[in-house]
Amino acid sequence: MNQPTSLFDYHLPSERIAQHSVEPRDQSRLLVLDRKTGERQHKQFFEIVGELRSGDLLVMNDTKVFRARLETTKGVEVFLLRAKTETIWETLMRPGKKVQVSDEIVVGIGENVLKGIVFEKREDGVVLVDFDRSPDEVVEFANAHGEIPTPPYVSEHIDDIKKYQTVYAKETGSVAAPTAGFHFTPELIQSLKEKGIEFAFVTLHVGIGTFRPMKTETIEEHEMHSEFVSISEETAQAINLAKQEGRRVIAVGTTTVRTLEGVAKITAATPLNPPLERGETIRAYSGDVNIFITPGFEFRVIDGLITNFHLPKSTLLVLVSVFAGRESILSAYQEAIQKEYRFFSFGDAMFIT
Repeated sequence: MNQPTSLFDYHLPSERIAQHSVEPRDQSRLLVLDRKTGERQHKQFFEIVGELRSGDLLVMNDTKVFRARLETTKGVEVFLLRAKTETIWETLMRPGKKVQVSDEIVVGIGENVLKGIVFEKREDGVVLVDFDRSPDEVVEFANAHGEIPTPPYVSEHIDDIKKYQTVYAKETGSVAAPTAGFHFTPELIQSLKEKGIEFAFVTLHVGIGTFRPMKTETIEEHEMHSEFVSISEETAQAINLAKQEGRRVIAVGTTTVRTLEGVAKITAATPLNPPLERGETIRAYSGDVNIFITPGFEFRVIDGLITNFHLPKSTLLVLVSVFAGRESILSAYQEAIQKEYRFFSFGDAMFIT
């Protein structure tokens, strides 16, 4: 049965939208939610040391944000999404009406300029551009001349990209940060390791589709976009061993959830794949994943989730609602609003167990 998008709506006062992270980042607030009982506790994020058990496996998304917003010489903003081939990129352009197929795009002045030709304009607003440089060279140019791609609800100008980056960011390719990881400091990670918490990393390069609101009447009508993910053999083995030994696998962020559950679904469901061996939950994988976690989804990998507070009518709110129960999540959100938690990318966190 189709579910109305309105079921995943709530009212958020604008003053609850965080404009920057607290410092130190692990001083943010933490709402601990037991998804079985609905019990809620209010703590600070550094207290997650006491909530995690020795042997828990924390899985983090090590993607790294680059300066994806560029201004052309004709006053059109180009938002780089991802490279599709050696020269062609998916982009968004504003205002899109000012560019047509075959138009030249020029960024920069003098000898060091980036040039491209508009290759295709799609109905969903994505514009394909054929640039004159390799993907790595385009990213290098963007990092030298572009702006940090902070979300539209963040009005503060951020020039230091470290403020929109996790401390463990490694693999460049995201146009948005996996913000649940913002709360981790090097000192907190060290404390967790000393307690016996294990760490593993995956990569999902966050695209603009992650934050696009659902504008359809039902969630089933909403179209998701594919995202590039990578799970190494080492990470796959760590997850499989944890599952075999009955230890918790805890995802840091919804991007990690989509990576783990998306790959588990692919590796288990494709007839061309050899069947999973006994005790095997997931396999190493590198490629695109397109997954929309909606009511009825069966989680194969994660036992817990560390996440921020998400936008109304967003696919991310649907995801956490499926994991913990819609009524439980919306009730927790209302309590968080009453207790003046900070919301969205730079806001406070939840630990759903």
